[in-house]
Amino acid sequence: MKTLKSNRLHIGVFGRTNVGKSSLINKITGQEISIVSDIAGTTTDVVEKSMELLPIGSVVFLDTAGLDDKTELAEKRVEKTLKVLERTDIAVLVTEPNIFEVYEKELIKKFDELKIPYFTVINKCDTKQQNSKDNSEKLKIENNPSPEFVNSQSSLTNSSLSLKGRGEQCNITPLTVQTSVDDPHLIFKFKQALIKLLPEDFVNPPKIAGDLIPPKSTVILVVPIDKEAPKGRLILPQVQTIRDLLDSDCLVYTVKETELKQALENLKTPPALVITDSQAFKKVSEIVPENIPLTSFSILFARLKGNLSDFIKGANAIENLKDGDAVLILESCTHHAIEDDIGRVKIPNLLRKKTGKNLIIHNFAGHDFPDIEDYKLIIHCGACMTNRREILSRILLAQKAGVPITNYGIAISYCLGILPRATRVFADVFD
Repeated sequence: MKTLKSNRLHIGVFGRTNVGKSSLINKITGQEISIVSDIAGTTTDVVEKSMELLPIGSVVFLDTAGLDDKTELAEKRVEKTLKVLERTDIAVLVTEPNIFEVYEKELIKKFDELKIPYFTVINKCDTKQQNSKDNSEKLKIENNPSPEFVNSQSSLTNSSLSLKGRGEQCNITPLTVQTSVDDPHLIFKFKQALIKLLPEDFVNPPKIAGDLIPPKSTVILVVPIDKEAPKGRLILPQVQTIRDLLDSDCLVYTVKETELKQALENLKTPPALVITDSQAFKKVSEIVPENIPLTSFSILFARLKGNLSDFIKGANAIENLKDGDAVLILESCTHHAIEDDIGRVKIPNLLRKKTGKNLIIHNFAGHDFPDIEDYKLIIHCGACMTNRREILSRILLAQKAGVPITNYGIAISYCLGILPRATRVFADVFD
């Protein structure tokens, strides 16, 4: 089975037109993924390529349009290029010898704003000769940037990145690779630079729930089979949680909410944890005794994909909503909305019931991030179909705009008055 795109390392390749971004990706992947031409603006949209890049693992290359694109559709192309930053785990800035101007500086500024580790590839070193000192250093990966990059990059040397584990900090020193697409050492040098910047949560993926309880513990998963359940299978967060618990040597007991009471009675000892679909939270919380830890798949993914403490803080804004306030319900992927859709029907109804206010609810789905300044609250989905980087970027953008952000499971448990109970299990491993 192929690795999910949301679990792959997202490598974004950026730079101005005709610096060799597409040629670089084609060389690294060993395939003609992107069209290569001397005509500026050949790459018109983001081109994605998933592959296994040994010894790193599963990756996705994101080839973007040049930021100095002057073609007719330039503005839209550049906009798409900048949107890609929100889901980029490691950025590659491609340039040429002695070229480091406004486009490169603006890109590095954006890398810094979104706390994206990056390295610079100075391409075409074989055709644009520098002085003899530069030539003697051509095949090196340096731990410090080349002289023309020092002034612009020095402020980034100590940039803190919330990518190491869950909230731990690490410092990234920018790297520079001097090369060309004909360089026989290109692939080795490129991989070496990537390895230096790999996020800790890619090297050692965090647990979904297996770190919350001891091995051999019994866990009950409550999985409603309703209109939103895909025929003949379970939804992705449920499947991933089951696998995570099995990998952690736990005993997994999966039931529907209608069989939960019987399941509890069948067990000789109480389960160490009950995990429910958020839509069944109310019913499940009434059945499960108070002394048994309880949470939801969506809250588990709030911790896995984002920052649990930020999302809990965001949920507190529900109490302050007023008549006419706009709330954005944000989904990472597009799907066919059903009659009783959680993001379009159930959560809006819960919000209005909890607040007693006439709220304006907007829904938005996909990788693009809309203008959020007019919203008083953002409620994000569980993000099972996107990577952690995109959710962290969205949290940063929301914080910059001063807009509280939370997620489905946390918002639902808050509206039901059970948020403290639903997050109690994280007390010993909190962000």
